[in-house]
Amino acid sequence: MLKAFRGTAALVGLVVLSWPIESAAQTPAPPPQQPATTAPAAPLPKVVLFATGGTISNRAGGRLTVDELIASLPNLTRYVRPEGIQFANTASSSMTLDQWLDLSRQINARFKADQDLAGVVVTSGTDTLEELAYFLHLTVRDERPVVVVGSMRNPSTLGYEGAANLEDAFRAAGDPMSRGMGTVVVLNDEINSAREVTKTDALSLDTFQSGRYGVLGVVDSAGVAYYRRTVRRHSARSEFDVDAIKTLPRVDVVYTYQGATGDVVQAVVDAGAKGVVMATAGAGATSGTQGEGTSYAIGKQVFVVTTTRAGQGRIAAGGGGRGGNAPTYRIAGDDLTPIKARILLMLAIATTTDGAEIQRMFREY
Repeated sequence: MLKAFRGTAALVGLVVLSWPIESAAQTPAPPPQQPATTAPAAPLPKVVLFATGGTISNRAGGRLTVDELIASLPNLTRYVRPEGIQFANTASSSMTLDQWLDLSRQINARFKADQDLAGVVVTSGTDTLEELAYFLHLTVRDERPVVVVGSMRNPSTLGYEGAANLEDAFRAAGDPMSRGMGTVVVLNDEINSAREVTKTDALSLDTFQSGRYGVLGVVDSAGVAYYRRTVRRHSARSEFDVDAIKTLPRVDVVYTYQGATGDVVQAVVDAGAKGVVMATAGAGATSGTQGEGTSYAIGKQVFVVTTTRAGQGRIAAGGGGRGGNAPTYRIAGDDLTPIKARILLMLAIATTTDGAEIQRMFREY
């Protein structure tokens, strides 16, 4: 028994002693560690700034240049790759219609030549910013966004908000969600459609509003967020070709007020206006002898567009655009403000003299 026990113990000892040797022989050596690899980061979006002047650059002692505007944004290169073009450096009310055409042509050409370009920012004085923005909305024929920006306070004023507005504009122009939105206006952390936005206060920072339609979206610390879009034709779907338009025709706006006289309408027609936009009371009412004035204009084959001075509300087209065989020169302005109806009418007359076609444009744009 003792011999057997000793034999068993020897056997167990043999097994125990041989186990590490057997395990080491069967376990493969771990593969050599490979260095961790990461995909290269996508390049930041490229955004070009076309500077035209305005309060945003109107520093005491001299206006800021486009390079100085970009340099004033130390965090900008976290969001975009900025480039700058000094198109002009003047008050917005000093911009001419020929400059509008030239600016639109330059933006269209830049989009066509640079497929890597994500979007464009345009600085403007706020007094006529909504007019320039709507013109670009109708004439820059690309899906990529144009963002028009300005400020209510100049760089020499305490509380200057221009730098914050400009950074927001760059971020909106570089954001993929801005594609297809047309031209938008960015101020006060809000994004508004160029078609609907208007300046509502002479001094307030939140002056740009879109009335009952509301903002398209916002720009904040978390990024760019959109909540709606305009369905009217614009940008890439626009038929207005600035390369085919040499000059914009004269179109005047005539305001309705108690006892207004028609000779004002007659005077602008005799001075060469090809169109007249009536900023009527309520839903189309004129006053005094204005009806005689508009009849005179129509008799001279001048287009008369009816809009409302109320700020909001629709003047709808009642018919098909023609009365019998005679072309119509009376156009319903839909919900456009008088100054935006003027812009659409200028482009429309530069494109066609068919009243039915012009009324269609006011229904679609």
